[in-house]
Amino acid sequence: MALGAKLKLKQSQSLVMTPQLQQAIKLLQLSNIELAAFVEEQLESNPLLERGTGDENRRGEDAPIAEEASPSLDELRLDAPAQAASEAMDTPLSREFEDASPGDLVQQMPEANMAQSTGGEIDWSKAGSGGSFSSSGGEYDAAANTAIARTLDVHLTEQLAMAVSKPTDRLIGAHLIDHVDENGYMRADINDIAQRLGVDIERVENMLTTMQGFEPAGIMARNLKECLALQLSERGELSDSMQALLDNLELLAKHDLGKLAKLCSTDKAGLKDMAARLRRLSPKPGLAFGASMAAAIEPDVFIREQPNGGWAVELNSETLPRVLINSRYYAEVCSLSDDEGVKTFMSECQSNASWLVKSLDQRARTILKVASEIVKQQDGFFAYGIDHLRPLNLKAVADAIEMHESTVSRVTSNKYMATPRGNFELKYFFTASIPSVDGGEALSAEAVRHKIRGLISEETVKNVLSDDKIVALLRAEGIDIARRTVAKYRESMGIQSSVERRRQLKHAS
Repeated sequence: MALGAKLKLKQSQSLVMTPQLQQAIKLLQLSNIELAAFVEEQLESNPLLERGTGDENRRGEDAPIAEEASPSLDELRLDAPAQAASEAMDTPLSREFEDASPGDLVQQMPEANMAQSTGGEIDWSKAGSGGSFSSSGGEYDAAANTAIARTLDVHLTEQLAMAVSKPTDRLIGAHLIDHVDENGYMRADINDIAQRLGVDIERVENMLTTMQGFEPAGIMARNLKECLALQLSERGELSDSMQALLDNLELLAKHDLGKLAKLCSTDKAGLKDMAARLRRLSPKPGLAFGASMAAAIEPDVFIREQPNGGWAVELNSETLPRVLINSRYYAEVCSLSDDEGVKTFMSECQSNASWLVKSLDQRARTILKVASEIVKQQDGFFAYGIDHLRPLNLKAVADAIEMHESTVSRVTSNKYMATPRGNFELKYFFTASIPSVDGGEALSAEAVRHKIRGLISEETVKNVLSDDKIVALLRAEGIDIARRTVAKYRESMGIQSSVERRRQLKHAS
């Protein structure tokens, strides 16, 4: 068969990701903080973009001709599909919130009680039309409501300057401070620090020993045992029996007092006194100082009760970037310059600015549409609590709003919803389905976790529920669940086994 070159026409279709499309997808999955940073970069690089002030609707004759990149809250409050979804949400709101928002069960010091923290109620009826809120009706200022505290690194640096005079030792100390976490623990390896700084390991250890004498007591420890030992030593209470107790903290956590008393060479009464002294110590001494200012989470969407019993879904206008396109400047530059390079550059800037305007507008409308459908699907949760959270997946929402699942997934990432029950990430409302025994409506996995937590919270010394017993109780309520699933949910909530819980309840009584 002869080989030769020839021309051939072929027609085909392919999906091409243009830079503009990639930008639109990127904007969709950004959080409001990341979006603000991205828009700031665009303002610096594009001469046609200007920051909006919110007074664009009152333009004077001398004001530059500009287009607003993001519509106001009134324009974006509810578009046609979202308005229909809002009107369909006519379930009346219960006046009594019986269920607090779910939180993680936290294990504290040994013999301490286990509790859940619940936030106070917020009067959402006083939320301003601009999206900010406060109990007095004024604008909410996250920075003004955040306590400004002395940071731990500043506190340690000042003590280092007073305690150490040699510049090289100060350098080692400053390096050690850089590896102290917010709890006050030194998390770096001494060998790595010595190798990185090119000094003997003994010198780094001596410096660490010196700094472990700083205030507060227990600071710069490398683990809990060392932290408690430093505090006991500072109080003059670090005896041999107490050191044995610190060496066997895991037995104290399990409340194995008999074995622990033998190791500490004391009786149970003396052991309880030693444990009481431990509880007076601080396992995280660094928390007494302020950490670096963390960015507060601002909700992207507000959910509020309407007088007719429905739900109002609106965007938080404070998180919507306001960007303007200065069309007059573009026209002046193009008319006064004969340089084709300048005109090409300005045309590209105008094209990029217009696409940014459309992308920001589409992002806001998509978030609102997805949030409205979530509220429609989970109206029982908002009205009655977590027990009424329904199973929901991305496909159900995507089909309802006629979008692709990937779009819904991007929209729900790092986006938060402020509701009368607290702030929730949009992904929180997507939960797995747990079937019912009689083939009825399935339950949400999060609702089942809440039921398990409720059953365990009502335990007594004589009635500690095993996983099998919890399965039987849930099946009696019509929930078809396996024992291994109950164990998995219990462990994910930080709840110990029935043996450990029984031992704790006996010791507490």
